[in-house]
Amino acid sequence: MEDLKSAARRAKRRLKTNFWQQRKAEAVQTAARARAMGMNEVKVKSNIVDRVKSDIRGEKPDDFYLKVKNLLETCGEVSDAIGRLTDKEYYASLSYEEKQRYTLQLSAKYLAALEKYKAEKEMDV
Repeated sequence: MEDLKSAARRAKRRLKTNFWQQRKAEAVQTAARARAMGMNEVKVKSNIVDRVKSDIRGEKPDDFYLKVKNLLETCGEVSDAIGRLTDKEYYASLSYEEKQRYTLQLSAKYLAALEKYKAEKEMDV
């Protein structure tokens, strides 16, 4: 019951602070910029919806995504990104098979973070 009450309080706070009006204005401006640049307007709006949903849920970007974002903003897409993102101490403690598994998992996480970053940058028109 307490979760329902807190969710209602957060919803009321969003209404009082004009959260929805601000997000709608932001969506309209971003869609107009995307249209002017010849980008896919539906895709941009979809990204805005995802961002608003994560704002409402109170989700914060995870540490790994923030590392990837920092790497991409400072160095761009580099060929040794997996090596730069590897936790060296942890990696040294693994067996050969575990190292392979860790590298593959890290690579998959990096690719997902890279796609998220590119979608974010595309939306920031």
